[in-house]
Amino acid sequence: MDLRDLGAHLPDRLARIQDFLIACDAFKRIERRNYLADGSRLENDAEHTWHMALYAVLLHGELAEDVDLGRVLSMILVHDLVEIHAGDTFAYDEAGRADQAEREEDAARRLFGRLPADLAARIDGLWREFEAGETAEARFARQLDRLQAFAQNIASDGKAHRQNGVTRSKTRGRMAETLDGDPTLARLAEALYAHADARGLWLPEEGEA
Repeated sequence: MDLRDLGAHLPDRLARIQDFLIACDAFKRIERRNYLADGSRLENDAEHTWHMALYAVLLHGELAEDVDLGRVLSMILVHDLVEIHAGDTFAYDEAGRADQAEREEDAARRLFGRLPADLAARIDGLWREFEAGETAEARFARQLDRLQAFAQNIASDGKAHRQNGVTRSKTRGRMAETLDGDPTLARLAEALYAHADARGLWLPEEGEA
């Protein structure tokens, strides 16, 4: 449905906010390379973001470091919005990652620029805080980003890993922020590794038979 005529009935500020919110509906159509836990289909960005937010709500009280849950949730909600224009870049796609930062910077300008200046600056700031990973809230959000995706892969019996040639050693590099971060999140990650090890979910490493 075309809602461009709403501007005739709303103040400019509200019309721009509504325009942005409708534009973000496209987020639900951005397909990721991870599967749902039952392996039935690939998840989309909106599902990943919702699941990350639920992780945050349930786990923030288990952390060794206090975090502002509201700020964490705000970061989670916006952390992948740029993929509306930039597309999802698979974590293990080295070629795709080469120009990821440039594509996402351009996407941020295009998407966040639809908002009034103050809100554009707020959303852009949250996105950049997540990307930098320097605050306690950003570190937690980034660790959950890795943990949720990894858990989906293990729950689906390593389906995405196998399809994309991802070995155990490759995942350790991607999971380093979580494994080296908060002890509770690291413990969860290690339990997922133990589960995968026990069930032989991994592809052979390079050079292995």
